[in-house]
Amino acid sequence: MAQRTGRKTARAAGSRSGPGGRFVVHEHHARRLHYDLRLEMAGVLKSWAVPKGPSMNPEDRRLALLVEDHPLEYADFEGIIPSGSYGAGAVVVWDRGRYDLEDADDPAAALRRGRMTFRMQGRKLKGTFSLVRLRRGRKGNEWLWIKKADRFADAGWTLVQALTPAKRGRLRERVPPCEVS
Repeated sequence: MAQRTGRKTARAAGSRSGPGGRFVVHEHHARRLHYDLRLEMAGVLKSWAVPKGPSMNPEDRRLALLVEDHPLEYADFEGIIPSGSYGAGAVVVWDRGRYDLEDADDPAAALRRGRMTFRMQGRKLKGTFSLVRLRRGRKGNEWLWIKKADRFADAGWTLVQALTPAKRGRLRERVPPCEVS
């Protein structure tokens, strides 16, 4: 399996810091389909791989594995990561928008505490969610992503993939902005 060769994590000029920022959810057709939750904070995109994808049902608890930070430029990435590269496969933006913290002023401090509650304002994901670190996790990177019961909650919600055959036909092979040439 190819490994990531490097990444740019320097703070981007004009990036926003404070109690929230942008979010993006990538649909990633790698060896196994999964979704990547990315939250802008401290000049990078904090990232979690979510094997079953997001849910608007408060009864669902989605495992979210904290992975390496990604540069802010990755928020707009769509394309086919070349075979032999880390994460090879199709990547599309499934949802994007803004998030605001509900329970803290500093997202990095909330993550260190192991609990972050935030309001998402996306096209698909709306309302309050929490990320809660699992204490039993051996690696320390295991979290739960949980939708809170609010006016946007939907017990009958079904995840619909964004990558249609037509969209796949428009994607081009691209090296993501986190790869170093």
